[in-house]
Amino acid sequence: MPLHLTGHPGVPLTADCSKCFALCCSALGFERSSDFAHDKPIGQACRNLAADFSCTIHAKLRGEGYKGCTVFDCFGAGQQVAQRGFGGRSWTEHPELKPAMFAAFPVVRQLHEVLWYLDEAQRLAASSRSVPAAARSAVLALTTETVGLARLEPEGLAGADLEGLRARVGAVLADVSTAVRKAAGGPRHPRRLAPGADLLGADLAHRSLQGANLRGAYLIAADLTGSDLQHVDLLGADLRDARLQGADLSHALFLTPMQVAAATGDSRTRLPNRLEIPGHWQD
Repeated sequence: MPLHLTGHPGVPLTADCSKCFALCCSALGFERSSDFAHDKPIGQACRNLAADFSCTIHAKLRGEGYKGCTVFDCFGAGQQVAQRGFGGRSWTEHPELKPAMFAAFPVVRQLHEVLWYLDEAQRLAASSRSVPAAARSAVLALTTETVGLARLEPEGLAGADLEGLRARVGAVLADVSTAVRKAAGGPRHPRRLAPGADLLGADLAHRSLQGANLRGAYLIAADLTGSDLQHVDLLGADLRDARLQGADLSHALFLTPMQVAAATGDSRTRLPNRLEIPGHWQD
């Protein structure tokens, strides 16, 4: 289901590839690794990109060595750049637009990711009286500011202070997270379950982690099978190959489609309402 920013119906937060010009497959670059089968320089179209901007191996990306493609999400930035920023004119039919379009996309993509988090913060503030009024106001102000940046003309995007914006947004999201997790009354957790924790391959199966702050934690290949992850702050946590089969993340905080797609799970995994079970979980 398409998701739009609360209060801004014209700002999408989910990708619509039919309204984009495969900017993720052309503007961005990647290096050969376990996620990508070949090197691709920034600004060069992927060898698997068709003339109509479709992927010639879309149905078998993971099997062909392009797992990274199945994890990536632009949070709706692709269609915003293509349609709003460049009036629906493609970089193939109008090659003179290519430099500006390719430069705009990664910036707008970062701004839309910020909006994904701010949108959730708005929803949390609306459903929880525990969120302080100052934090509520800050979330709304930062949302308005970020929407304004995302709507700048391509030449104006180059001067956007993304690092500063992320720092300010991160601080406000931390305030919202603290209030929501405290209100949820989750149990106290061992010191190792903390922001930035090294939990690579950790056995956390069938554990109640409710209310833990795992912001930025390394959960690569961690076993979270059947665990309770409600009201766990997972902002920026690395969930690559984490096992989420049967886990309850229905009220996990600041979880993104990319994190979910990078993990493994099944039909028993409970996700927040605005996230869908990745198709490759069924493979």
